[in-house]
Amino acid sequence: MAATPWNVVAVDYNNTTGVTTGYTDEVTRAYPVYGRLLNGPDGHAIRQGVEQALTAFVDRVADPGTSSELRDDLLRRFGRVEAYEGRDLEVLQGAYRLGARVALRRAKTLGRQHSLSPALVLAFADALFAYVEELEAVTREGYTEVRERAASEVSALRRQLLHLLLAASPLPRTTVSELCASAAWELPRTCFLVALRPPVPEHIQAGLDRDVLADFDIPQPHLLVPGEPTPERLRMLGTALSGTRAAVGLTVPVAQAADSVRWARRVLQLVDDGVVPDAPLVRCEDHLTTLWLLSDPALVDHLAARELAPLDGLTAKRRDRLVETLRVHVSTRAPAEQVGEMLGVHAQTVRYRLRTLDAHLGDRLADPDHRFALEVALRSRHLRRRDGARDRADVPRPGQ
Repeated sequence: MAATPWNVVAVDYNNTTGVTTGYTDEVTRAYPVYGRLLNGPDGHAIRQGVEQALTAFVDRVADPGTSSELRDDLLRRFGRVEAYEGRDLEVLQGAYRLGARVALRRAKTLGRQHSLSPALVLAFADALFAYVEELEAVTREGYTEVRERAASEVSALRRQLLHLLLAASPLPRTTVSELCASAAWELPRTCFLVALRPPVPEHIQAGLDRDVLADFDIPQPHLLVPGEPTPERLRMLGTALSGTRAAVGLTVPVAQAADSVRWARRVLQLVDDGVVPDAPLVRCEDHLTTLWLLSDPALVDHLAARELAPLDGLTAKRRDRLVETLRVHVSTRAPAEQVGEMLGVHAQTVRYRLRTLDAHLGDRLADPDHRFALEVALRSRHLRRRDGARDRADVPRPGQ
């Protein structure tokens, strides 16, 4: 049989002891982590894998149809180990390529000893590095399998954690700690929630910081962001949520996360109602008074009905004019001239209306508690009118 790089290396591998050791020694010098692994409990399996990869290469020379099932199983195990230990696959791929260079140097030495032509050695090099690419592809299968499964499991655990953090019944601290550890998530002291308007585009997840908990597969999708809404966090959200309407809740202790998302969802509803101006990223922080005034419309209706009861005997048109004048007056504390400008009427008309209100409301306008109650009721009434909602402050009066 004529000498070729393939059968020369086959003879070298089969007849020379320590070939595998020579390969692994160079690799472990360049990548010390593999030296520790070779001396650990999995050392025998790793050496077996290296030997199997070399054997499969030699066997393929003799018979290209030779099965590589055993080799592939070992290589997939290599990939799984890399994923389990948290290393980038580039490290192992670098070790493969270094091993190939070691093998090529040995082949060149043998080529000179057996007077092989440079063209044959070059062909051998091409086949060797093509083989290394095959090894990398099979190893990547095991690596990807673990990473995808781990990502899926962690993602599911994080969704479960988010759900439980928002649950009505608080969890025992030990349970939360165990879930956080399983989900690879550090429990923060404070957080803020972000309510999203569905449907949520698929690209959003990729743009979020790694510590953001998210659940998009529910009717009211939301995010939990640890810490404060810093400029960096808000920029991240603005970029990731581009094209999606969202409301940023208030920063709260983690135990109160449900309040933050409740307020954020309420602000989104107020945006839909036309009460709060629309924007790509609306912050609850900018609309606290509105949130409070509209937090319980039915209760405010009763408050308004009580405070405005002395005006019930007036016609609806006259009553509306007086109530609107009263709203501007108590909310601005402005003189009649300025109130008139706001309402588009003469200052004398404002003074007349205020005298009429004073006659009907009596001491209510002077009493601090009644005056505050009037202002709250009228501000809420005004906000709700902006979205066309029925003004229940104008409740039907007796006899109507």
